Amino acid sequence: MNDPAARRPTALLADDEPHLMRALAAELSALWPELQIVHQARQGLEAAERIAALQPDLAFLDIQMPGLTGLEVAQGIEGGTRIVFVTAYDEHAVAAFEHEALDYVLKPVSRERLERTVQRLQKALAAKAMSSPRALGDVDAHLLSALQRLLPGTRGRGTASEPLRWVRASSGEFTHQVSVEEVLFFHADDKYTCVRTVDGAEHLIRTTIQELSQSLDPQVFVQVHRSTIVNLRHLAGTRRDEASRLFLRIKGHGSELPVSRAYVHLFRAM
Repeated sequence: MNDPAARRPTALLADDEPHLMRALAAELSALWPELQIVHQARQGLEAAERIAALQPDLAFLDIQMPGLTGLEVAQGIEGGTRIVFVTAYDEHAVAAFEHEALDYVLKPVSRERLERTVQRLQKALAAKAMSSPRALGDVDAHLLSALQRLLPGTRGRGTASEPLRWVRASSGEFTHQVSVEEVLFFHADDKYTCVRTVDGAEHLIRTTIQELSQSLDPQVFVQVHRSTIVNLRHLAGTRRDEASRLFLRIKGHGSELPVSRAYVHLFRAM
């Protein structure tokens, strides 16, 4: 009979520099032959989607990636995947990670440093296998709290300048000036961000969700998912399913929008 605890641990790697990702994969294979690398992602949205689908034990995330940063990907993870941040040397970033007791490795990857990380991860996975399962809402609570402090734009948004009032968006061959008051929500889609408006139209802009979160009025626009920002003025209500996951209902929009557990606290009064 197979022992479930003896299964091979799994990992996802994410980096927009393929040669560095290959180097990390090679070092991991040498130091940890049992580790199964299930996917190698080239950008943040791809990493987020594959983590959600594959639920790997570990995710090695480059901090700077197109679409979503490694920090933003980590903040949106719903399962029990343990995160290791991969970063070019930055003494301020490293000091922040060490202060929060987060796992990280530096570029270019040093075998000695990676070996220490691997040993710590092996101990953590062994301890996790021996412990009783925790409720989803309790998984990585420290990580979520730390990321909210480390992510840019989580404090003082909109205080440096006037909030964004218009976005320049394309729809087919036409370019439109769209008032943000008419926006139901913004949703990141691969290389673009989709803008859904009250008249049912859908436009595309190149501004990232991270940039929008720092430019929009934080009293009106709230990020509810790694890839979604909603206009609270068009919020019709909320719903929880049998697993206690939260969904938003938007006026004039037929589908519900999921809320990541990192943002559920914004709607506790509803």
